[in-house]
Amino acid sequence: MKRHLVRLTLLCGFALLSTIVQAHSLQNKLYDTGEAIPKPRVMTGFVEMQHARGVPNVPFLDEAGQTQTLKQHQGKLVLVNLWATWCVPCLREIPQLQQLKQQYQGKNIAIVPISIDEDPKEVRPFLTKHNFKDYQTWFDPTQNIEQIIPANVVPATYFFDTKGNLVGFVRGYLDWGDKDVAPYLDQLIAKYGQ
Repeated sequence: MKRHLVRLTLLCGFALLSTIVQAHSLQNKLYDTGEAIPKPRVMTGFVEMQHARGVPNVPFLDEAGQTQTLKQHQGKLVLVNLWATWCVPCLREIPQLQQLKQQYQGKNIAIVPISIDEDPKEVRPFLTKHNFKDYQTWFDPTQNIEQIIPANVVPATYFFDTKGNLVGFVRGYLDWGDKDVAPYLDQLIAKYGQ
């Protein structure tokens, strides 16, 4: 009986949360994104949204302690990767994202890692220890990102069009080094980075 009540409570909570999220999404629908780009197998977990969603401009910190916002990358497709030092799959994504950043340098895409660690002072030593000393990241110790997207799963990657509207996401690990990722990113840039 107790298990049944717990399951029922969880299901009701999930239904309520889904309704709230859907209602919030309906309010922020800005435009129909058109037909979804056919995904390669590696991108199966990626969700290309049917409607672009407007998001608030929230502040983050860079490693110098300066305030940064996603707005500074408007005009490009923006890939935001949420990660944390305690996240093992994040450690696997970092070198792949570093390589993508180099590969796409000078193209109409910005790759922005954001650490959600509570203490930013721990991040640089962690990156240095794992031979990622050149990996530049922003910090969000107070989880301002929650005003835009949920930060309850890391790694998670979110895509924003040239005007800063949310157009897609993948929650969980993705093999960014797979040979089929770059051609798919090229299509996302062509669709949302113009």
